[in-house]
Amino acid sequence: MRRYINCRGADTPRHIKYWLIPAAILAAAPFAWAHFRLLEPQSWIVENNLGDPQKLGPCGGVTGNPGMPTNAVNKATGGSELHIKVQETVFHPGHYRIALAVNSRAELPPDPATTTRDTEKGPWSVSAAIENPPTMPVLADGLFAHTTRQTGPFETDVQLPNISCAHCTLQIVEFMAEHGLNTDGGYFYHHCADLEITADPSKPVDASWTRR
Repeated sequence: MRRYINCRGADTPRHIKYWLIPAAILAAAPFAWAHFRLLEPQSWIVENNLGDPQKLGPCGGVTGNPGMPTNAVNKATGGSELHIKVQETVFHPGHYRIALAVNSRAELPPDPATTTRDTEKGPWSVSAAIENPPTMPVLADGLFAHTTRQTGPFETDVQLPNISCAHCTLQIVEFMAEHGLNTDGGYFYHHCADLEITADPSKPVDASWTRR
């Protein structure tokens, strides 16, 4: 059975529903703006030490600064696991989602629906919908759920479909609980990586992905 690593270093079976962060814990959390860096695979844009620019969906940037492309294309084998490594640079409770677009970034899913609560500073996020099990084009959801600051990076492996594509887009989205609405990204931060995937000829092609 395939397993994913959660933020506390324990294995979590894929079929178990990821928990939502308790409201009592969130109420005690400080208001802050979270950021993360995409360390593996290499990001499609140049990131600073905080991971900026990263607010705009689907792949980062901010209004007036779409980001400088790295022109990096990460090579991967279809039907195999791809290593994901992110570093949270400014803490906030939340979790991550990973999705894959084959032909166009327009295939990437919208940011998940969120629930909010009213505060003196306006609406603040409480939770976000998590796909369990994830459905195409989402590869994994509810990853690295955490309510405390983590000093080291979050890491896991995700299973790629067995397809070939010269320019797929891997998207990593971070949901921030107890987060004010930001103009560019709502309650989310976004990073992407460009992939060149070559199908494994020893395995059947995942036709549901190629028909999209």
